[in-house]
Amino acid sequence: MPSTPHEVVIDMFTERPGLVAPLLSALGCELPVYDTVKTRSERAAVVAPTEYYADAVVAFERGGATVLAVVVEIQLRRDPDKLWSWPVYTASLRARMKCPVLLLIVCPDNGTAKWAGQPLTFGYGSPSTTLRPLVLAPSSVPVVTDPDTATEFPELAVLSAVAHPQHPDHTQIWRALAAGFRTLGEDPALRYHDFILTMLPRAVRPAWEAFMSTGLRDYDFTSDFARKYVAEGRAEGRAQGEAESILTVLDARGIDVPDRVQETITSCDDLDQLRKWLRRALEINRADELLD
Repeated sequence: MPSTPHEVVIDMFTERPGLVAPLLSALGCELPVYDTVKTRSERAAVVAPTEYYADAVVAFERGGATVLAVVVEIQLRRDPDKLWSWPVYTASLRARMKCPVLLLIVCPDNGTAKWAGQPLTFGYGSPSTTLRPLVLAPSSVPVVTDPDTATEFPELAVLSAVAHPQHPDHTQIWRALAAGFRTLGEDPALRYHDFILTMLPRAVRPAWEAFMSTGLRDYDFTSDFARKYVAEGRAEGRAQGEAESILTVLDARGIDVPDRVQETITSCDDLDQLRKWLRRALEINRADELLD
C-alpha cells in the first residue's frame, strides 16, 4: 500500500536523522558541536492516562553525550490539539534526556506554517512560560541545485523539489534530485517519486513526469528504480503519446502553442525527434523555440 505524505516525511527523518542539521541551519539555528546524529524513541511518557508520541526525535551527540534533542512534528494541516500536546513532547524529552530541546514543525504550506509558529503560552499570571516552535515552511526549505548536496542528502533534495515547484531553477532542482536518486534503492526512490507527484501542484505534474521519463537518460544509473523508470519511458514511446506529452508540458508551463507548432508536433512520427522536443519543452520560453 502506498505511504501517505505524512508517513513518507516521518520516514525521511527516522531513516536519515542527519537531515535535521541542514534544515535547522536554514532556519538560522546555530548547532552545537556534535559527532553523530541519531534517532531516539518518539514516546513522550508522562504520568497520565494518555501517552504522547512525537513523529520523530533526533539526538545530536558529542563524545557519547546528547548535546541537543529535536522533536520533529510533520503538520500537514491545522490541529488545535497539537497546541496542547507539543509542550508535553518538549518538556518530557528535556526531563528524560537532560539536554536542551528544540521543537521543529515541518509544514507543506505557508498557511499551516503560520498557524504552527504561534507562541505557545502556558501557566497563569506573570511571568508566563512560552514555547516558540521552529517552523519549516516551504519558503524556508533550501533550494538544492547542487548534485553533490543531493547525493549526500537525497531527502533534502526531495523536500526542495516539493517546496519550490515554481522556482526559476526548478529543472536544476530536478536534475540534482535525479543525481540523489542514484544513492537510493528501488523502494525509497519509488516512494519519493510518488510523494513528489502527490505534493506537486496539478499543473506541474506533467512536467515532472516528462522529466522523469526523459531527463533520467542523461545519467549513468545503476539503481533498479532508474533502469525500470527509463525502460518504461522508452516503452511508452509511441509518437502520439510523445506528442501529447510535449503539448501537456508546454500547457502546464503556461506557454501558448500556435497552430503551426502544434501541427508540426502532432504530425511528427520520428520518436527521437519527439523525445528531443520533450526535453526542450522543459526549458524553452516560447513554443517556436522548440523547432529551432
